[in-house]
Amino acid sequence: MAYAFSSGYGILLLVFGLGPALYAVFLAFTQAGQFVGVENFVRVFADYRFWPAVQHVATYLVIWLVFQIAFVVLLALIVHNFAARWVSTSARFIYYIPGALAGASSVLLWLFLLDPSVSPVSGLLRAMGFDSFVATVSVDNLPVIFTVISFWTGAGQWIVIMYGALNNISPEIMEASRMDGAGPVKTAWYIQLPLLRKWISYMVVMSVAAGSQLFVEPRVLSQASKGVVPPDYSLNQLAYLYAFRQNDFNGSAAISLILLVVALALAAFFVFRGGLFERD
Repeated sequence: MAYAFSSGYGILLLVFGLGPALYAVFLAFTQAGQFVGVENFVRVFADYRFWPAVQHVATYLVIWLVFQIAFVVLLALIVHNFAARWVSTSARFIYYIPGALAGASSVLLWLFLLDPSVSPVSGLLRAMGFDSFVATVSVDNLPVIFTVISFWTGAGQWIVIMYGALNNISPEIMEASRMDGAGPVKTAWYIQLPLLRKWISYMVVMSVAAGSQLFVEPRVLSQASKGVVPPDYSLNQLAYLYAFRQNDFNGSAAISLILLVVALALAAFFVFRGGLFERD
């Protein structure tokens, strides 16, 4: 019965996951069915749009990871220290609500928030020197904008996960720290944060996998801004243009393979540095 229940997922994984991935590998190293080695990769690297896209995604990932790690852990610690249980439960629920929105819906909501003419925070936007939607979504501002959108959408689930990890810390350890006179700050720094290392590493790995595939946010903003945000801003967008504008599926597959290799390398780094699979 166990095999019967798991077979549905297994079949879908093979058909829509492993199968397309292997086909993409085949396309990346061939042209018209003929093996061409790394020719597709060389062509992609020589494209004037490739390295700016790499820079955009890299800048966004650095800002987002630092921002997410700092604030998710901080908010989880604050929620965990609430004395009243109903306050902690309510806070976690409120944090989680934005995560119920799909990516495109979330970006559409932010289209209104980023437009000073209709935004409820238009005063703040104008104080920062943004008097129009075009000025707000200029290319220089996009890494920060995408960071805020991604944090608003996805931080809630990670706060809940970190909260659960904090609950798994032995009460004896917490009691010992209080007996030694450690306050909330020292307890968090010397006890809770080291014990959260694996969970933080897990969050970073998943965030790198999601962030490197940046697509929905810049695409929607590009359409809304009528080209102020370039259609080749991210690597995923560039791969889309290769496939469906230039009819070059081989180049598109090469870009996707580059993304996969880089994401796997970063994931491996954080897995080993964070001790994700080490036994306690």
